[in-house]
Amino acid sequence: MNIDNTHMYFVEPADNEGKGTRLDKFLSANIPNLSRSMLQKLIASGNVSLDDNIICDKDFKVRSGDSFCVMLPEAEAAEPQPENIALDIIYEDDDLIVVNKPAGMTVHPAPGAWSGTLVNALLYHCQGSLSGVGGVKRPGIVHRIDKDTSGLLVVAKNDFAHQRLSEQFVEHSIERTYYAVVYGMPNPLNGTIEGNIARSRYDRKKMAITVNGGKTAVTHYQTIDSLGGVVSLIKCNLETGRTHQIRVHMSSIGCNLIGDKVYEKSGKTQIKGLSDDVKSYINTFPRQALHAFSLGFEHPRSGVWSQFYADFPSDMVEILDKCSLKIVSSTQ
Repeated sequence: MNIDNTHMYFVEPADNEGKGTRLDKFLSANIPNLSRSMLQKLIASGNVSLDDNIICDKDFKVRSGDSFCVMLPEAEAAEPQPENIALDIIYEDDDLIVVNKPAGMTVHPAPGAWSGTLVNALLYHCQGSLSGVGGVKRPGIVHRIDKDTSGLLVVAKNDFAHQRLSEQFVEHSIERTYYAVVYGMPNPLNGTIEGNIARSRYDRKKMAITVNGGKTAVTHYQTIDSLGGVVSLIKCNLETGRTHQIRVHMSSIGCNLIGDKVYEKSGKTQIKGLSDDVKSYINTFPRQALHAFSLGFEHPRSGVWSQFYADFPSDMVEILDKCSLKIVSSTQ
């Protein structure tokens, strides 16, 4: 068990002795300074997550290798307030809403970002009609993408939809396709990266591939286009959905995402064979060049497969154009 300075406990990984143990009992055994009753409240209020998935059931049975994050609410944190923030809504019905999140928007309130989040915008748009499973600060939030990643998210508008969607995420039956612009070019051009991911022992803000422990992570990638092997457009399909999965996996094969300051390696900014204008643009790109392009799942009520797309935002289009790389569209 570890704790960082943002008041989060990290319990990882659950070994075979913890397998089958009820979640609240397992956490209580691993975080002795928190009572089981307090942990049950934290679970119920959406403050416990397994990878990027919120677990709100204290009876959840721990599996071998499970890594949990327990967030202690800030005492001064106010309940999120509805804010009239424009949303790019791809689809909406009585059960769910699919949103194309812009880069720069945090999904839910957290230290340093108590307003201007997707949750604030959803509270205004849905007028309180959101699942309560995620707790007061994460109503309707079934999964997350990083603040500086753009693209698709599905949000539950009631507890029934939340439960059914969460089950699909846990079972890894959700279809998720991302596009990334990276330094270099993968070798081989197409393949699968399999490497367990856990929180870094050296930097709690980072995730890392680990030989022992962690959670199974599988990314299928395909090189769509490349500018002389210097920069490339990569299509990534997630078989699993671990925190920072694409960023960590692409870094592991020497293809760091352009603009990713967290996982950027020294020397990657020395781009050869490109004009000074293109070099400057690439090296100053303000966020990781990653976009959640498509999202598919069984509709929680009808069971019908639903597939959604969000074309590249303007900054991704611009960097692809600067690098003379193919611009993929949902209409192709």
